[in-house]
Amino acid sequence: MKTFIAKTGSIQLPVLGLCIVLLFFPVLCLSMEYPDPLTYLPSLADIDAHKKMFDDPRPWLTHFGPKQLLPDKMYEQLTYNVGNMKKQWSELVGFTAPGEVEKIAPEIKPGKYTCKDMDKYPGLRKLFYKDLLERIKPGGPPFAGSIPEFEIIPTRQYYWSLPIAELTKKNLNRARLDEKGYLIKDTWDGGYPFPRPEGKFKAQQIMYNVEKRYVGWGGDCFFLARLTSYAKSLRIDFQGIFNVKMLRLTGRCILEPYGYYDEGARKREEVKTFALTYISPRDFSGGLQTGMTYNDSEKPDALMVYMPWTRKVRKLAPRDTQDDLSGQGRIYDDWEGFMQKISPVRYPYRFELIEEREYLVPAPSLDGAEYVSSEGAELKNIRFERRPLYVIKMTQLDPGYVYGSRIFYIDKETFLFYHIENYDKKGRLYRTRDTQYGFFPDSGMFSWTGPHLIKDHINMRSNVELSFSLPSQWRRRDVNIEELLGAK
Repeated sequence: MKTFIAKTGSIQLPVLGLCIVLLFFPVLCLSMEYPDPLTYLPSLADIDAHKKMFDDPRPWLTHFGPKQLLPDKMYEQLTYNVGNMKKQWSELVGFTAPGEVEKIAPEIKPGKYTCKDMDKYPGLRKLFYKDLLERIKPGGPPFAGSIPEFEIIPTRQYYWSLPIAELTKKNLNRARLDEKGYLIKDTWDGGYPFPRPEGKFKAQQIMYNVEKRYVGWGGDCFFLARLTSYAKSLRIDFQGIFNVKMLRLTGRCILEPYGYYDEGARKREEVKTFALTYISPRDFSGGLQTGMTYNDSEKPDALMVYMPWTRKVRKLAPRDTQDDLSGQGRIYDDWEGFMQKISPVRYPYRFELIEEREYLVPAPSLDGAEYVSSEGAELKNIRFERRPLYVIKMTQLDPGYVYGSRIFYIDKETFLFYHIENYDKKGRLYRTRDTQYGFFPDSGMFSWTGPHLIKDHINMRSNVELSFSLPSQWRRRDVNIEELLGAK
């Protein structure tokens, strides 16, 4: 692969000087391989100019995506032969999605439909899971996210990027579970640990693929999210903007350095870290949140928060991951949809594979033409695709946790989750999340593009989030809360 390494020319150095250069060469490379993300990341005004939050059907990813915004050499490094990626990934998972569908309601063909067709074509109802089926209607209270018209497109074969496939293949059959179905931490060294889930602990294997996911350019990315929160009447009562810098520390394969980010990551068993900065509303502006996750399932994540009105940095306790995130309708453990660590000690679950079948789900977007309407908070330009899914139920065994159970709808080919249902301890549907991914075929990469839908079924609230992301290589100081506050 090509890298961004500075050319020094031919210089004669004394032996001692040469030794010093060789000693520090890896450190120098780390800072010179990629351009500073701030030199190519778009501003909020640029993003808003290419895609408004509401009523904007423009396919922005086709003219405002990685190909247009990344430096040429960096984009070249992140693209691979599509045929090779398809071949390698299908060999790892053992199938391609088009061959796994059209077994349920085969009479339903690709084409354009409206909510009025649900009675005309009864087979449509068999292809939607319950929560999504209830959203196929005109917009109106109590929730945002209704879909009055949609298109069904042919099922596509999806795949992960070549480096992810190669790392998964390199570590194939290395990851192992203990006698209770929990991952033995030292057996995972990057890639998807169980590309062909099977056996007694199949459900756990699937969830470990979810936990070790590579969404968002392998975990090295920047994304900006515009969030709109609706009351039961669909009155907008909160609008916020935040950006996130994400840095992967273990299992790296997309951006150099590969493997571990540095020796500290190896010693401390750090998996990934992030820094979230609030841009608006005004009273949130300047707020920061940082997090560090660890490979040890018994070690709590390290979370730090700073809010302008407190003027203090607060370290969150392990139980604080269940606190509501202000204005976002979710808790920290819901971050990215699912951030909770799979652990036999800290809020353990009972895992069940309750279903394995095809559903219609929002197709990963190639162009970003999906949008939110200001009238009725409807989702428009939604394209559905038949996908083979696993449906996993995780029942919480600790009565002290906020959720009694979680149900995931997970793609069998990619291990992406499209829909999550969280139930409270009384068994009531509490929160759901529906994720819209963007897919970049030349890179074999999925990221968040929005619109994502988050609903609180008890408090009757809903949130729509429209996101934009790009690959980026951050340094530790870029995601350190003390460094970030010192730079203000």
